[in-house]
Amino acid sequence: MTTAEGWTTAVRDRLAPGRLLPLGTAEDGAWITERAARRVLDGAAAAVRGVVPGAIRVGADPDGEQEAGPFPVPPGGLAPGPLRIAADFGAVAGRPLPEVSEELRAALLGAAADGIGLRVTAVDLRVTELLDAAPEEEPAAPPPGRPSPATDDPVALAVLRVEGVAGVTDALGPPVRRSGDAVRVELAVTAGRRPLDVARAARSAATAAAGGATAVTVLVSELR
Repeated sequence: MTTAEGWTTAVRDRLAPGRLLPLGTAEDGAWITERAARRVLDGAAAAVRGVVPGAIRVGADPDGEQEAGPFPVPPGGLAPGPLRIAADFGAVAGRPLPEVSEELRAALLGAAADGIGLRVTAVDLRVTELLDAAPEEEPAAPPPGRPSPATDDPVALAVLRVEGVAGVTDALGPPVRRSGDAVRVELAVTAGRRPLDVARAARSAATAAAGGATAVTVLVSELR
């Protein structure tokens, strides 16, 4: 893959929501779009000297076991359990490749855990190109977020009061979806905040406002 092809793939990935990745454990009842998670992972990869980030994907770790939790898995979501990152990158001359790879792997693992709240157990790296110098490119701007929909739903209003919630969203459906005793709320998290922490607080607020719902889940669709 050439550098141009890598950039094209990376941009296409940034624009696609991707899968819904489980945040935390099965008890947290929270998911985040792969696109939102990649925004954090891309930043961590770009900060490693000698790395030109390419496509980054997150999926279930085939060596791990999925967990049966008390909350329904949303459509397009992965069941709670260990995750695995696959990352392509171009390596810039000047640093030993094993050193760069280990630093990149550590950066991605740290960003997944501390910056997002994903349980990543392994990172697979692939060098797609060896470069004499880093390309002079402007950082890609994050895709524009959708405007927050207007709502007077009590669950949405409770979630909007949670610190770190940037707004409710409707990228994957209505901001609040009810089905029997289950309630699902979709929201955006303020950039720089750990999505898992915000999702936990939002789920607590939504549960209190849901009036007897037994299964309240949170979907983080974007970072703002």
